[in-house]
Amino acid sequence: MSQYQKEKLQIVQTAQDLVHKGFLMATGGNLSIRVSGQNAFAITPSNYDYMKMTEDDVCILDLEMNVREGHLKPSVESGMHGIVYQVRKDVNAIIHTHQVYASALTLIKAPIPSLFDEQARFLGRSVDIIPYAPSGTGMLRNTIAKHIRNHNNAYLMQNHGALIFGHDMERAVHNVEILEKCALAYLLALLSERKVSKIPLAVREVAFAKLRKDQKKAAVGETVIGGE
Repeated sequence: MSQYQKEKLQIVQTAQDLVHKGFLMATGGNLSIRVSGQNAFAITPSNYDYMKMTEDDVCILDLEMNVREGHLKPSVESGMHGIVYQVRKDVNAIIHTHQVYASALTLIKAPIPSLFDEQARFLGRSVDIIPYAPSGTGMLRNTIAKHIRNHNNAYLMQNHGALIFGHDMERAVHNVEILEKCALAYLLALLSERKVSKIPLAVREVAFAKLRKDQKKAAVGETVIGGE
């Protein structure tokens, strides 16, 4: 049995759960999880049906993109995942989706301001736009590295989709769901053509401070307990 069996199983179970919830469709998107105590991560294979995927299909890469395990080609976005793990020590799970409402906002380059308390608490001060770069390229990798240093946990990739982080996979999945709620609410509010209200700045900063506290714990390997 692989030494990475736990991570591989979590990738398969999470991917299939996200398909059932409608956040992953066809073979679009990808997800990964950091291997605890190693400079390595488990990631979904490239262009592979999530509902047919098994633990043996999951790829294990080190942070230099060398393959440690896996008979299939790893996701074309592996470099993007690898750079996130290098830049953000607090991130232990990454989910990239083409979820519909968040993706719609990428087409009009509309970042999501702080609309709700839980958004600031778990996603960050705002959900910013990462400028377009072609999938699977060094340009995208470098663009991602430049824009994720503000400690937010969710981003909108222009004309592409969403990029979501968590201190563990469960939190990353919750953040996917929070992002889609915020994206849909914001789109509907924009359609009303009325002024969109935001939470008070002081409340946003208190919520973000709690998120940063969690991130600092995660960065040094401490357990992060739930959230409010």
